[in-house]
Amino acid sequence: MLELIDKDRDLLLYLNNLGDASYDPFWLLVTGKWVWIPLYIIFLYLIFKTYKPKSVIFILIFIALGITFTDQIAGIFKYGIARLRPCHDEALIPNMRMITCGGQYGFFSSHAANSFFIASFLSLLISHKYHWLPVCIFVWATVVSYSRIYLGVHFPMDVIFGALVGTLSGGLFAEITKIVLRKQQSI
Repeated sequence: MLELIDKDRDLLLYLNNLGDASYDPFWLLVTGKWVWIPLYIIFLYLIFKTYKPKSVIFILIFIALGITFTDQIAGIFKYGIARLRPCHDEALIPNMRMITCGGQYGFFSSHAANSFFIASFLSLLISHKYHWLPVCIFVWATVVSYSRIYLGVHFPMDVIFGALVGTLSGGLFAEITKIVLRKQQSI
């Protein structure tokens, strides 16, 4: 296990040090929550074009529940495992680029979990109408997740585990949503 943690630290340092100060503002923007509001509006538009208004309400409820679920699970893991973020690890700080930092603990990445939740949830619900969507949305989720490594606030394993949790929970919530929508249509 310690060997895996050492490799994770080495990979973080390698990826973090590939960065350049001229790109830092871009990655800070990518990791921000508010910059993606126009994209979320596009997602909402695609949902409205695919489903009836009553179904959209159920979909939005399940998105809110799913994001809340992944955030809460991430919080439980962060404080339960208590792995320091790279930007709080005194042994790493001299060897990495410090751009920003977050809370003390970082396992696992909420950004990765939430973006991959949205990617898998929407891919399963609307890709039958928009075949191009899964590729685009998973690229977006990957870029958002990578920003966390670039900025030095998460180790690669934090991001990978977060992406896995987000993908699985997005799939689970999408399947539950499909069941609810089928039952709602049969009423």
